[in-house]
Amino acid sequence: MKRLAGLSTLALIISGTSGCGWLWGEDGYFRDRGSDYLQAHQVAPMQAPAGSELRSIEPLLPIPQHIPDMRSTGEYEVPRPQRLVVVEEASEFSLQTSEEARWLVALRAPTQVWTAARQYFVNNGFQIAEERPQTGEFTTAWQTRDQLSPALVRNLGLGQDETRVRVRIEPGVQRDTSEIFLLSVQRPAGSSEDIGWPEKTVNAELDRVLLDELQVGLTSSAEQGSSTSLLAERAFDAPSRVTLSEAGSGSPVLQLDTDFNRAWSSVGRALAASDILVEDLDRSLGVYYINLAEGAANPDDKPGFFSRLFGGAPSRKEIEARAERYQVRVMEVSGNVQVTLDKDLDTVAPADVARRVLNMLKDSLG
Repeated sequence: MKRLAGLSTLALIISGTSGCGWLWGEDGYFRDRGSDYLQAHQVAPMQAPAGSELRSIEPLLPIPQHIPDMRSTGEYEVPRPQRLVVVEEASEFSLQTSEEARWLVALRAPTQVWTAARQYFVNNGFQIAEERPQTGEFTTAWQTRDQLSPALVRNLGLGQDETRVRVRIEPGVQRDTSEIFLLSVQRPAGSSEDIGWPEKTVNAELDRVLLDELQVGLTSSAEQGSSTSLLAERAFDAPSRVTLSEAGSGSPVLQLDTDFNRAWSSVGRALAASDILVEDLDRSLGVYYINLAEGAANPDDKPGFFSRLFGGAPSRKEIEARAERYQVRVMEVSGNVQVTLDKDLDTVAPADVARRVLNMLKDSLG
């Protein structure tokens, strides 16, 4: 109780003296000291005692030597911060690294990257010994430094050994992106030894610089607006062999002689080319969810003026009423890929519907 009375008395004293200049005024004890630095003046440097060992210390925030006027008068107004200038330098080709690998990521479809990467090696003197568009790989012949462009030889620091390079282009995680991997091997000049491809790089520095050079070359090619060969685009993801057969149960099955990545990409394009609407997809399950009652155009697109005027655009209820939904399933089996049509996870599609859809895909893939 005594403590409460004491605090109350102190509060009354403080409030009673709030108008006093000695406490709150310009010369008061609790005055605002925020502008005191404006009255500061320079003093003589500190003098160290005679005989002491001195060591110079560089100031963290040095004061400029040339100041027009150190005096300041009137109220000081803090200037507003300048607007940030954002410079976008995003490249279509970027390097990615992990503990075990280094590769390029391209914001372009594999078909475009395939053509540009192949052309880069040809332009620099490499001969293409083998190419497999279905798996996204091409391999150069054994090359001596005299056969390659002088600039590339200089940048790579090539000696007298012969060099061979394998390039692999895979679809990226995101749609219409690519991942580019390369691997090099070397052997003494004039040797006929057949050196196989190792599982990981054996010429880490050479592969690193070559990947850097490839990035520069692809970026330059993209800036110049190089076009993609339609023939190469068609051949890149297209399986080398497409056959329509029947499973043991009698259901039609589309067989693709390729790997899953190429099959998934090419089936997606075949669905679009066949004017089949893909409502959803799940790459991890290998499933395209399609609606045969609608075309490949998005049914959610707003109708035009005359469609709205004459009631030509179907409603959502009408679209749902006529929907024919199926699942195109892409599965890797024994090194090849099988494509089937199911009604749902537990029910196969009618044989006539499956045969019609798979034939459409076969014609688009062929």
